[in-house]
Amino acid sequence: MESKKNYYIYVLRCLDNSLYAGITTDVVRRFNEHSKDRKLGAKYTRSRHPVLIEAVWGCQTRSDASKLECAFKKLIKSKKEQLVSDHTLFNDIFAENLNTNIYNYINEYKGYSLIQKNPDEV
Repeated sequence: MESKKNYYIYVLRCLDNSLYAGITTDVVRRFNEHSKDRKLGAKYTRSRHPVLIEAVWGCQTRSDASKLECAFKKLIKSKKEQLVSDHTLFNDIFAENLNTNIYNYINEYKGYSLIQKNPDEV
């Protein structure tokens, strides 16, 4: 019998202040791939260098994860910024297009980073 995987939609903040969204079954592993391994990281993150995890939502199927990823990527930058700043806006932003009850915000990853920021930088 096959065990059920959880799928996660994650949003990364890059060094240039852009946001990158993706899907994974292991958030920390995928963040490390984007951050450290140029071959396994996405083409977008290779040059923009992700610095922290801004938000993560979980769901049970790859299909549902893909729907949320697509909807997130269609948002304008200001809406994306609002959502990563305040995850309680999730229903307001996506209720028309998605069954928002199947997604769970995962707080434990918020702010996860491998890089210690120098206060003189950025």
